[in-house]
Amino acid sequence: MLVCLSCAQQKGRGEAPNDEIPLDSMLFALGVSQGELQYKKIDEASGLVASRNNPHALWTHNDSGGKSRLFLIGDKGEHLAVYKLEGIKARDWEDITLGPGPKQGVNYLYVGDIGDNKARYEEKMIYRFPEPDVSNVSGGVKKKIEKSAIETIRFQFPDGNRDVEAMMIDPATKDIFFVTKREENVRMYVARYPQSTTELNQLEFIGTLPMHKIVAGDISLTGNEVLIKDYGNIYYWQKEENESIEEVLKTPPVRLPYEDEPQGESIAWKLDGSGYYTLSEKRFEIEPVLYFYKRK
Repeated sequence: MLVCLSCAQQKGRGEAPNDEIPLDSMLFALGVSQGELQYKKIDEASGLVASRNNPHALWTHNDSGGKSRLFLIGDKGEHLAVYKLEGIKARDWEDITLGPGPKQGVNYLYVGDIGDNKARYEEKMIYRFPEPDVSNVSGGVKKKIEKSAIETIRFQFPDGNRDVEAMMIDPATKDIFFVTKREENVRMYVARYPQSTTELNQLEFIGTLPMHKIVAGDISLTGNEVLIKDYGNIYYWQKEENESIEEVLKTPPVRLPYEDEPQGESIAWKLDGSGYYTLSEKRFEIEPVLYFYKRK
């Protein structure tokens, strides 16, 4: 069935370009389809991050109402594996990130149970565990992450409940950054490292952005570049030497080219930094497509 994407977006989540922030089309090319997702149970993709031990694989997950499982996909949309998180509930998973943690030399997955459409939950959770070795995983295998391997980081906002769909980790400091969704000028917070796994963490408010409905974000493996997206725009920052993530986010970004998606809620840097990926939920009978934006 043929569907008019632009027409569908006018009725749904699509938003017009944010013309108040300049577009820079010289840095990255427009997104090119890498293929539809093979695994049809990934229909509400709400987070995306590149694997650290498989350069051709990415992690994703469904959002509210989904089961506590992660999906490993190939960089052409292939179905590689399903990982079940034992003993964990999925209230409203909205983003996933990958980076350093408490043990030196180990890459950790961070799954953010951070969504809160009605701002009614006083506590949010992040589930942290070492990334499993997926260097040779294929064929849609099913595996488990044992409960004993999963740590829970509980946190609270300092100024009331917030709905959040964007979570990023700074590979240099191990600080975790959050950008809210629903305010007219979205708010930014940080959980400084080391985050407690036994006590409730209080986030630190660090500023606002002149944006609305932020749904995803990612910091590059080098820690020098930041991507944040809403439903119709991708925003980009590049750090100056000795600049922190907090400092760079307080400077004006540019917009990058964006291939319209029916409900794009995921963005991730490619592991080698040669570009970035986006992924949408299934909407208007349009199957999820993995897009890649190549660095020029």
